Amino acid sequence: MKKLGFGLMRLPLKDPNDQESIDLEELKKMVDHFLERGFTYFDTAYPYHQGKSEVAIRKVLVERYPRDSFTLTDKLPTWIAAKYEDYEAIFEEQLERCGVTYFDYYLLHSLDTKRYAETSRLGGFEFVKKLKEQGKVRHIGISYHDRASLLDEILTKHPEIEYVQLQINYLDWDSELIQSGKCYEVATKHKRPVIVMEPVKGGYLANVPPEVAKLFKEYHPDMSVASWAIRFAASLENVFMVLSGMSSFEQMADNVSVMDNFVPLNDEEKMTIKKAVDMIRKSVVIPCTACRYCVDGCPRQIAIPEYFALFNERKTFGPTPVQAFYYNNLAKEHGKASDCIACGQCEEHCPQHIKIIDMLKEVAKEFESQD
Repeated sequence: MKKLGFGLMRLPLKDPNDQESIDLEELKKMVDHFLERGFTYFDTAYPYHQGKSEVAIRKVLVERYPRDSFTLTDKLPTWIAAKYEDYEAIFEEQLERCGVTYFDYYLLHSLDTKRYAETSRLGGFEFVKKLKEQGKVRHIGISYHDRASLLDEILTKHPEIEYVQLQINYLDWDSELIQSGKCYEVATKHKRPVIVMEPVKGGYLANVPPEVAKLFKEYHPDMSVASWAIRFAASLENVFMVLSGMSSFEQMADNVSVMDNFVPLNDEEKMTIKKAVDMIRKSVVIPCTACRYCVDGCPRQIAIPEYFALFNERKTFGPTPVQAFYYNNLAKEHGKASDCIACGQCEEHCPQHIKIIDMLKEVAKEFESQD
């Protein structure tokens, strides 16, 4: 397989404020182009687009192409199950949503310390192993967000796990919080191939500060800023797939053009990226990737990722009337940042371990002080 995978968590929308309003016609064009250029890997999950991602991929891919012409990955939402029997019900629902009889790859989704303990207690590892034995999935793995030491423990205790999906990008590589590099080294030590998620860090590495964009453009005038992030991840030897959450045909075309005849980074390009990292770290305030795990279950329906994106943009590029417009527009349909009741469910689900409650207070100061 070619190394680029279509991540189905940021699909094109008819209404940017409605995650269920997936633009199926635009998505069909993207899927067609992806397959025409020889790429076959698609990655979805139970909660993506509030449950509509799996349904969308059935309509635009499964119902339009032979099953053996594409590779489909799905994930078991470990935080939903309360007992072992729930796993079976969830899995059967996923098969129905996607319109398939098996998944090529199936992951235990978003494991961290708490979810690993709970999944182990309920028998989640035994469940996915059984699915493989039954032929309902062909390969089993984990999607992981935590310390490298825990990943080492998991892969030591569970040799049945065939691969690991990790958040890897050049900004998080040396982060002591995300530990991208250390987790990659653990997976490599255990000889487990890596699937990369968030290579562009939720789109942030496609919209870097102007001085960073200038640095990249001076080296490669015809190459997009985002392509540097994709190539960084794909250049790692033990990476067999790089997922990109593409939201438009233009993003799809750019990624496909870069990965169609992939060229790994050379030493000079690696040094350029190191310079970019130093420059970016001076401007990033909230390392949010817009995965949206914090949104589901929020009692005040606060648009956390959108507010954080606006806050980061303001801190990076300075205040503009457009930012305030977007904030006020979002606040009409969602809770304001100041509506947070500090229940903590968002922080429990955040793969980036962001202190969301505290940062929402900062967002409120920034955008609500004029109210």
